[in-house]
Amino acid sequence: FGSDRVFNTPLSENGIAGFAVGYAAAGGTAIAEIQFADYIFPAFDQIVNELAKFRYRSGNQWNAGGVTIRSPCGAVGHGGHYHSQSPEAYLAHTPGLTVVMPRGPVTGKGLLLASIRSPDPVIFLEPKALYRAAVDDDVPTGDYELPLGRADVMRHGTDVTVIGWGGQLRALETACDMAQERHGISCELIDLQTIVPWDVETVTGSVLKTGK
Repeated sequence: FGSDRVFNTPLSENGIAGFAVGYAAAGGTAIAEIQFADYIFPAFDQIVNELAKFRYRSGNQWNAGGVTIRSPCGAVGHGGHYHSQSPEAYLAHTPGLTVVMPRGPVTGKGLLLASIRSPDPVIFLEPKALYRAAVDDDVPTGDYELPLGRADVMRHGTDVTVIGWGGQLRALETACDMAQERHGISCELIDLQTIVPWDVETVTGSVLKTGK
């Protein structure tokens, strides 16, 4: 793509986010990266007060929907408190943002492409533990998207609904296997994929079926 489209920036998270907002407001598509999600907090002014509210405050005359902010998140066992945080709960309480977290390579590619092409600003959080995990996903080489705002029922069950997102799905799959093998409990496992807006219909439909 060339250095005019892919380039390093100064280590100023607020500046990175602000640059992305301005570029998108001028009609561009900006993919910004905050190298660790722990450092997204200095960018909260631009993310919360500008990016999320740009369309609303103008009465839909202009927007910054062309922004996708990627950021690795979560613990890997040796990162300490500045390289282990998952800030999705903070971000999910900001109206105007879409918050996405994939569980693996296949969902990662499909959700990332959908995020970049979305008309709304997206925070795309990538669980760091998955970067070095032995995941047997066979990622298609072609172009594909996974719809934002739609959960994925990873396994169907009848006794209890289990809900998660991101890297925690690997542990939840193991827990569901143990529940079945040791106690005969049939778990329905759901990956939210998009934390906001979350798929109310899929979750409530599952809970109505399982009762738990």
